[in-house]
Amino acid sequence: MDDSFLRECLFFTANRLGRAITKMAEEEFAPTGLTPMYGYIIRLVNGTPGISQKELADKLSIAASTLTRFIDKLESRRLVERKVNGKTVLVYPTDKGKELEDTIRQASRSLKTRYEALLGSEAAQQLSKDLELTSEKLEKH
Repeated sequence: MDDSFLRECLFFTANRLGRAITKMAEEEFAPTGLTPMYGYIIRLVNGTPGISQKELADKLSIAASTLTRFIDKLESRRLVERKVNGKTVLVYPTDKGKELEDTIRQASRSLKTRYEALLGSEAAQQLSKDLELTSEKLEKH
């Protein structure tokens, strides 16, 4: 059977890429004790104490309900804390969350180094730009 349609299908190839980079990211983030998404949430919260949950969800391109579940988990581990300000929920780092910053940054650097070694630095940067632009176009519909 001819399976070339799989290689020409954006849905299939994007999912294949997603699985490959997720596996690599999970391996690099293992020393943090967090998944990559949790690590990136902590970096955003540490970098912008008092960031709203809405802004976090927008920055991460995830649904508000999904972010709420992530924040619930991080809060239960005492890595972030929420404060309500009117109708807005703000997220702040805890000391424990701040202590993970260097380890999370190292995991991010290791991940980038690893995929750049395989793809080449320029190709990796161009791929990220292309994926960002493509995502923006597809999200508008």
